Amino acid sequence: MVSERDVSAAIGSTAYGSDGEPVGTVETFYDDDRTGAPSWVSIASGLLGTRRALAPAGDATFADGRLQLGVPADAVSRAPRLGGEHLSLEEEAELRAHYARALAESTGADGAEPDDEAPRPDEGGMVRVEEQLRVGTERTAARRVRVVKYVITEEVQVTVPIRREEIRIEELPLDAGGDDELVTEGESLDGGAPDGGRTAPAGLPDELVLHAERPVVGVEVVPVERVRLRTELVEGQETVSGTVQRERIAVDEERTPRAGR
Repeated sequence: MVSERDVSAAIGSTAYGSDGEPVGTVETFYDDDRTGAPSWVSIASGLLGTRRALAPAGDATFADGRLQLGVPADAVSRAPRLGGEHLSLEEEAELRAHYARALAESTGADGAEPDDEAPRPDEGGMVRVEEQLRVGTERTAARRVRVVKYVITEEVQVTVPIRREEIRIEELPLDAGGDDELVTEGESLDGGAPDGGRTAPAGLPDELVLHAERPVVGVEVVPVERVRLRTELVEGQETVSGTVQRERIAVDEERTPRAGR
């Protein structure tokens, strides 16, 4: 009997019939509603595992990475195509009836060995064989990947606001007092006459230096993001093909010559 620990370990392994023939790959188990013990096992077979069948799990055993069934492989391949998230009572009854008939056929209707009158290969019978594709997968190294940093040079345009000084003439009334009164250049404050005739605003020089801002470009290296390398498993499907051979049986007839010829 398959234990609860063996249930998870058996999924994905190969199931074998009581006759030692491989049946297919174990997909899942169906538990009994009353006892909770595994009662049926779903097995996938055929090309790409598209053919599924249910087999009794009550008398199955799991050891050495293989699930050993208590029914022949041929009985599993001929089982009704049932299955889903849950089996109904009618579906379970149909499966039990099928395997009961299969066991009766393999041992005889009364439980004895098969009838001696059954045809044997040495009594004119012939066994036809054929080749079948066995498709599997293996893990291989596909390519090597490493992380490399490189520098990309590009032009960047940035608009920068700048300021500059300009001269503006501000006109004031003559009666406005303060620093805006004009004095003769070189003339003393007591009314002495200067040597020249130029005049300038009181307290201002003849020449002024105007200032302006200009853009200054600099480059600073700053961290922007963190990158790490990891792998993920992507599942897909691939169609494979191969050449197989099978035998055909035909009757080779020889015509008997007619009398008088």
